[in-house]
Amino acid sequence: MAAVAARALTLPAVVEELLSEMAAAARDGAPIPDEHLLSLKFVFGSSAVQALDLVDRQSVTLISSPSGRRVYQVLGSSGRTYVCLASCHYCSCPAFAFSVLRKSDSLLCKHLLAVYLSQVMRTCQQLSVSDKQLTDVLLMEKTQASS
Repeated sequence: MAAVAARALTLPAVVEELLSEMAAAARDGAPIPDEHLLSLKFVFGSSAVQALDLVDRQSVTLISSPSGRRVYQVLGSSGRTYVCLASCHYCSCPAFAFSVLRKSDSLLCKHLLAVYLSQVMRTCQQLSVSDKQLTDVLLMEKTQASS
């Protein structure tokens, strides 16, 4: 549950509580209750539906390296892959930069929300790579972002 503790540092308590309740439901093997899905839609609007679609399509991959570094890659609906750092509440997509950082009118972009939802629903793909390969993933993202 370290991921839940890390989110507590960056997300409002109501969102953290909602994600924890969803994780508890997923642990018990039950489907996520409709009231949680409605709450998710209330808090995040259309991003919630889009994030759930990304989770359903298994678009979220946790990439980890022997040094313990972890990043998430999310294959967006446009076909572009974005890097998400759940530990510091960051996504490389333009919507995160504009709506979350610049305008502050959203808590999360759909990609980062998909990361959190895939964690609580335990549907995240897993990929172990070398430290060099993980560095290459991050450098490739930096190169794509500056082009």
